[in-house]
Amino acid sequence: MKLDLQQDFFSLFNLPGQFQLDTTVLEKNYRALQAQVHPDKFSHLPEVERRLSMQWATRVNEAYQTLRSPLNRARYLLSIRGVDTQEESNTAMPLDFLMKQMEWREELADAKQAKNSEELGKIEQQVQIAKQILEQELSQTLDNVHDYAAASGIVRKLKFIEKLGEEIGSAFDELDT
Repeated sequence: MKLDLQQDFFSLFNLPGQFQLDTTVLEKNYRALQAQVHPDKFSHLPEVERRLSMQWATRVNEAYQTLRSPLNRARYLLSIRGVDTQEESNTAMPLDFLMKQMEWREELADAKQAKNSEELGKIEQQVQIAKQILEQELSQTLDNVHDYAAASGIVRKLKFIEKLGEEIGSAFDELDT
């Protein structure tokens, strides 16, 4: 096995180091790498080679999970460029963004209480559109403008949006039970 455990996730999958990715190529390259490093392929070899294949399989899975998620991909891109997104320490957000978050959370609470799946669907659609817009902003900011401080702010917003999306998913699950 002639793979380099030190290479970044983009190089591992032979992809450009940018936010905008061809997910079809990511998927294809992931499957090819998994076939190459899968531990079952090395089960008849000595312990050292079996352990190395396990490390590689783990690395490939970690890289794939990171790159396939827009939020994690942005975090990773910023981290390899030495930028801390400050998600835990910097919670400052633009007032209009916070107001919209509060509005959605109130609507979500009302829809949950009323057990209104139609209203939940409307909120989910609005949140999905906001997520797509933020991902487009990230693509532009990271790949074209290279403004990593601004990208960090967008990552923090996207984290809020994804958390809200998870809460909406949980609300739908509660309606199904």
